[in-house]
This record gives sequence, C-alpha cells and structure tokens, in this order.
Amino acid sequence: MPALACDCHTHVIGDASAYPMVAERHYTPGPASAAQLRRHLEQAGMTRVVIVQPSVYGTDNRCLLDALAEMGGRARGIAVIDAGFTPRQLQMLHDGGVRGVRVNLESAGLQDIGAAEQELAAVGAQVAGLGWHVQLYAAHGVIAALAPRLAALPCPVVLDHFAMAPWSPEAAAAITGLLRSGCVHLKLSAPYRLADRQDAARWAQALCQEVPSALLWGSDWPHTARAAGKAAHEVSPYRQIGARQLLDDLAQWLPTPGLRQAVLADNPDRLYWR
Repeated sequence: MPALACDCHTHVIGDASAYPMVAERHYTPGPASAAQLRRHLEQAGMTRVVIVQPSVYGTDNRCLLDALAEMGGRARGIAVIDAGFTPRQLQMLHDGGVRGVRVNLESAGLQDIGAAEQELAAVGAQVAGLGWHVQLYAAHGVIAALAPRLAALPCPVVLDHFAMAPWSPEAAAAITGLLRSGCVHLKLSAPYRLADRQDAARWAQALCQEVPSALLWGSDWPHTARAAGKAAHEVSPYRQIGARQLLDDLAQWLPTPGLRQAVLADNPDRLYWR
C-alpha cells in the first residue's frame, strides 16, 4: 500500500446508552467501535480513514466526533446536518475533523428530484465557505436526474458506492462525463450494494482508465445491512466481509502502483486533508 493510504468510507457505531439512535431509523446496527476500526485499518494496510455519519444517528454527530477524537489526525469525518445548524456549530464540527456532509436519499428511498435539488443547493451553500464537500448517497436514477446540478454546486460532490449504477456503456459515458467536470468524485466502494456485484470491476476498469483523479476507495466497514425479516429496531447483523476479500477487490480494481497511489493516497489527501 502507498504511504498515507486512506479508507474513505467507514462507520462507527457506539454504545446505545451513550449514543441513542433516532426512533425513525430504517434498521439497527450493532456496535462497531473505534478500536475495532483501528484493527480493520491495520488488517487492510490503511493509514488514514474517513468516518461517515450513519443514518441511524440523524443529525446527532456526537459519536462521529468522539470517534474522530479517538482516532486523531489520521481520521476525517462526514457529518449529517440540517438547515438549523449555525455557523458556530459547523465550525465546531470542522474543528473536530469534519470535512463534508452526507445527503442520504437512498436509505429512505427518496425519489423527489425537485426536493433533492433544493436540499443539495441549501446544504452546498451552508458548507462551501468551510471548504467542505457534499457526499451524496442516492439511487442511480436520482443521480442521473441531478447530474446537471451537481457540477454547478458551490462545493465538490462525492458519489457513494459506484453511484449505485448498473453497468452499461451509456451509464459509463454519462458518469465519466460528470467526473470530468473536476468537481465530482466517486467512491469505489460496497460492490454488494450494486444489483450485479460483477459490475464493480467493469466500473473500476472504465473509470480508472478515464478519470483516475476523480476516484476514491472505501471499504464500507463494518458493512451494514438490513436483514430480511428484521423489524427496524431489531439488530441486523453485519455482512461478513473480511480483509482478504477487500484486498482482492482492491487489487483487481487498482492493479498498478500508480493507480493505487492516486486513488488511495493522492486523491483523498486533496479532498480531506488540505
């Protein structure tokens, strides 16, 4: 692995008594501590990490901030906010290591394009002055409809999990064009969230050839899932994804030292640490 290799998509889930989850959540994950995250990073050979606020905490970012403090300067965070956050609150998040905000349209299945455009514009205006970016998790159809607006936002945009896009030459051309704008990035992460897991290798090959400077890699540790038949407030087990499988995928997606340097180290350094 290159020096300063970064896992750009992880979550930390704290003890429920200290960090209560929102009542309206769609699933319930079990604990996944910062100590466990450190072990994951060691096994994966990663030096740096980005911790993403999970939907189950809503806009209560205390668990995220505590995890960032425990991880030290090797970690950056992606928070969840709403329109009520003041400049002072945003600065406190920044001081705690936050460098972006997540707009999660997928977990709730939101498909209202007009409402999504308004939310993205409002959030972008809130965070642009801090040098942050917006991390967007949405269905591919929603992303495609939003594409003309994404490059026009006053801050960079990061698309989660291969933009949730089924592979096709037409989709590849559209996403490559969006990434070429220079202000939109995409995470090579969570191939199991695609309808066809094999699409991940096709996407990685095409995007690494055309727009390597726009790509990031993330493990999606601890691999949250909504177990079939589980009620929202029942604990759903994590997917069993080991370091070996992650590294095998990474070797397939990023087969050369130059690609690994760009996607694992250089691109995250520019987006999260400068």
